[in-house]
Amino acid sequence: MTDTPYLVHGVFWDGVPASPAAQASTAAHDAGSPVLRLQSPDKDFRELSLTPRARLGFEVARPGKSCLGHTVVHSSTRRDHVPCASAAAAARGKQCERCFVLDESRLMHDFHRGGRVTPGLRDYLMQEHWLYVATFAGGATKVGTASGPRKWNRLAEQGAAAATYVARARDGKVVRVLEDLVTEQAGLTQQVRSAAKAEALLYPLPAAELTAVNARAAGQVRALLARTAVEGFDAKSEQWVRPVHAGALHAAGPRHAYPHALDRGCHGFDVASLSGANALARLDGTDAGFVVNLSQLAARTIVLGEYASPVPALQEALF
Repeated sequence: MTDTPYLVHGVFWDGVPASPAAQASTAAHDAGSPVLRLQSPDKDFRELSLTPRARLGFEVARPGKSCLGHTVVHSSTRRDHVPCASAAAAARGKQCERCFVLDESRLMHDFHRGGRVTPGLRDYLMQEHWLYVATFAGGATKVGTASGPRKWNRLAEQGAAAATYVARARDGKVVRVLEDLVTEQAGLTQQVRSAAKAEALLYPLPAAELTAVNARAAGQVRALLARTAVEGFDAKSEQWVRPVHAGALHAAGPRHAYPHALDRGCHGFDVASLSGANALARLDGTDAGFVVNLSQLAARTIVLGEYASPVPALQEALF
């Protein structure tokens, strides 16, 4: 046990991309190295592995959410996280008002509309970007963008079931113009709620059906891009490779919503599979699997320890 309180920043997949060869293997973990990133009171970071069979045990130390600080972008390859100077409560999602205003990363969303950006953020945005179409476990499909260096990781963190890269753009301005065009003319959303992703994983659609849904949407987007007058991109048709570690969550089989709220109490379980920020958890004392939306921990303060989540009393209600 430890009494050190950690501020949760979220689930990150920063490892090397998965490969088609790894997908075809029987390995439980191929790439990505997913972690739960934590910030200590001394402002340094600790990462907890979320690879297969990892144990996650914690107690939510206090109610409410705290500010995660802000980001300063220096170049296409360097950015700094600046902790909240006042350790304030979160007012806008995961930030206080001051850190929201200072956060340079938020400026990128208006860059293609003539919005102001810092020199460092401009350098980041002027590198190669990719446009993708992603489909999730319930069939919901979105359009999105990723920088060249995080082309694979971005979709791993999104928790896609299937995805296709449909364009390679010369920079972040062009790719965001294309993204808005796809939303306006093809009707694809740019966001799927984390709660909807978790709920869909309780009853995931068959892989063949999701692949077909994604292929149809990607085909419609490529047809649209073929008619556009926008310049500065190449059309692509490249499949994203899902991490093997996500396989069990997307496969058929019984699983249940995690029965405990993550804004309070003690929790502990083994991670059997991970898709984006959603874990397939094994609780002590039962063979049942539970879908845990770990994104609900972001901006909360936890204390690590050898805890175990209570198994629901009415076992028969699970089956």
